[in-house]
Amino acid sequence: MSVIRSVFSIFFYTINTLFWFVPIFICGIVKLIPIKGLQKLMSWTAKQCASIWVTFNTLNQTLLTPTKLNVIGLEELKLKDWYLVIANHQSWVDILVLQRVFNRKIPFLNFFLKKELIYVPVLGLCWWALDFPFMTRTSKSQLKKNPKLRGKDLETTRKACEKFKEMPVSVVNFVEGTRFTAQKHARQNSPFTHLLKPKAGGVAFVMQAMGEQISKVVNVTIHYPEGIPTFMDFAAGKVKHIDVHVEVKGVSDDLIGDYTNDPDFRVRFQSELNRVWEEKNQTLVNLKQK
Repeated sequence: MSVIRSVFSIFFYTINTLFWFVPIFICGIVKLIPIKGLQKLMSWTAKQCASIWVTFNTLNQTLLTPTKLNVIGLEELKLKDWYLVIANHQSWVDILVLQRVFNRKIPFLNFFLKKELIYVPVLGLCWWALDFPFMTRTSKSQLKKNPKLRGKDLETTRKACEKFKEMPVSVVNFVEGTRFTAQKHARQNSPFTHLLKPKAGGVAFVMQAMGEQISKVVNVTIHYPEGIPTFMDFAAGKVKHIDVHVEVKGVSDDLIGDYTNDPDFRVRFQSELNRVWEEKNQTLVNLKQK
C-alpha cells in the first residue's frame, strides 16, 4: 500500500508542479520588463499561482498521505503583514509542512536557498520567478583567499529585501543553515540536544534590511514523533503525526543593527538568538516526552 501511495502521490506532485510552473515562469519572464507597476503585478500574480499550487499539494497530502498535523499558535497571524519565519531544519519535508501550515494564513513563504538549487529542474526556475534569494555560502578559507567576498551575502540579502518591500511577504530562514543529523550535531559539539548551532548572520541581515517593515518574528518548531522522515517516507504515507509549535514574537529595536561592523551588536544578537534556540530545544524536549 505504501508503494501505491508514493507512486500516486509523486505523480500528482509532478503534474501539479508542471501545471503551475508555466504561469509562474511566464510571470518571471514578464518581470524582466523594467516597468515597476508591471513587475509588481507579475510578482503578485506569481505568488497567487504559487499559493494555489501549495493548496493542491495539500489536497494531495490529505487524500493520499493522511498525516495528522498537530499545530498550535496560529491565532495571531495575518495575511497582510510582513513576517520573518525562523525554524529548525531536519528534512525536505519541513518545507512541505511549513507551506501547508501557513498557506493563506500569512503572505507566501519566500525561502533563502543555496545558489546551487537554481539548477533543480522546473523548481529552480519557479523559485527564481518567485524572487527566492539564492545565497552563496562563503567559507572561512575562501574569505581568507579573497577578502572581497566578505559582505557578499549581505548585499544579496539587501537586494532580495528591496523586492520584498513592495508587498507583504514572509521571509523564511532555516537558522541552522543545514539539515540536522546526528553526525553534524556531533561534529559541531552543539550545546543543544536536538538542534545544531544557530547561524545569526542571515537573520541579522534580514532584520538590518527590513527591520522597520517586519511586523513579527514567527518562531516555528517542527517535531517528527516517529523519527526524521525522508520525502519518500512522507509520500508513502509512513509519517502519521507531525507536531508544529508556532510562537509569534514582537520585533524589538535591539534586534536591528549593523551585524557586520558593530561587534557589540553582533555579540548581543548572537546571545539573543542562542536564548531563542535554548527555548526551542526545550520545546523539542517537551514534545519528545509526550
